[in-house]
Amino acid sequence: MPRLILFNKPYDMLSQFTDRGTETARATLSDCIAIPGVYPAGRLDRDSEGLLLLTDDGRLQSRIADPKYKTAKTYLAQVEGEVTDEALAVLRRGVDLKDGLTRPAEAKRVDAPDIWPRNPPIRVRKSIPDCWISLTIHEGRNRQVRRMTAAIGHPTLRLVRWRIGDWTLDGLQPGQWREVQVG
Repeated sequence: MPRLILFNKPYDMLSQFTDRGTETARATLSDCIAIPGVYPAGRLDRDSEGLLLLTDDGRLQSRIADPKYKTAKTYLAQVEGEVTDEALAVLRRGVDLKDGLTRPAEAKRVDAPDIWPRNPPIRVRKSIPDCWISLTIHEGRNRQVRRMTAAIGHPTLRLVRWRIGDWTLDGLQPGQWREVQVG
């Protein structure tokens, strides 16, 4: 039976087990997870937080991470400015990025989620409001959500991946993980 680990990756942690190429050691998955033989199914950028799945099964890893399977990934994004209905409509149709048009996303404004504080906190500018959106995508281009929100004029201030397929962050604090059964 394949192993599947749900991990809440903290801000400023690499989505890998080792840090090569820098003199200053950065936080990695090995700081929180000591399970041999599991590897991330996809990744989260160092400045993003939230759900990262790890498995010891190559087929499961591919099913989760490969864009051809169109696994839904839901993000909570705190963005600069007040997002309009028109801007959300652009996200729902697909955004034209330098590497092509994105697939249509599910996008809506949401109340600020009741989640852990980020350390360090985001940069707050008193003269510019911010708001939260929920964005579900079915692909996984490099920094895609950040590029999509920037393209509609609302740069991302904080990005938390909340769900991948049927798996969510519910009950996991940053740095915590749990193993689940794969059905």
